[in-house]
Amino acid sequence: MQALLESMGIELLPASQFSGVPEVEEDQPTLEGNARKKALMLHEHTGLPAVADDTGLEVDALGGRPGVHSARYAGPEANDAANRARLRRELEGQENRSARFRTVIAYADGSDVHVFEGICEGHITDEERGAGGFGYDALFIPEGETRTFAEMSKEEKNRISHRARALGRLVDFLRTERTGL
Repeated sequence: MQALLESMGIELLPASQFSGVPEVEEDQPTLEGNARKKALMLHEHTGLPAVADDTGLEVDALGGRPGVHSARYAGPEANDAANRARLRRELEGQENRSARFRTVIAYADGSDVHVFEGICEGHITDEERGAGGFGYDALFIPEGETRTFAEMSKEEKNRISHRARALGRLVDFLRTERTGL
């Protein structure tokens, strides 16, 4: 995100650079709701345009779960390994393993909140593969690929990921806003 925005002459400042930024509870029922809530809070606290996101893994055989609860799927104190283990248990015996990663980025500028979505379709493997990435990366194979996100380099993943797609839409919006084209 930083590299793409810097190429447009936009400096991205982390929330940690501002004193007293409150922790935002991700309690909304949708990814969009959480991203909007975080972006609005950051904008209100800093007075600057703010960008925030939320991401979830949606598995068709599980009715879209874990979705908005992806980070806490195995419980509030769970780690990535526990979340992956729960997902694997729940998919045992399932033939339909289609899934998608979905990222929603919200941009709050004081006049409105703009929302941008990125989706990466794929499927869940039977076993974990790869040592890179985080979260569910070792279980997710993007459409058209044979490797999991965790088996790809960071650069390979960033070219096709849900987050990269959402960010590309944000960048297109900012270019249009800045140039009027």
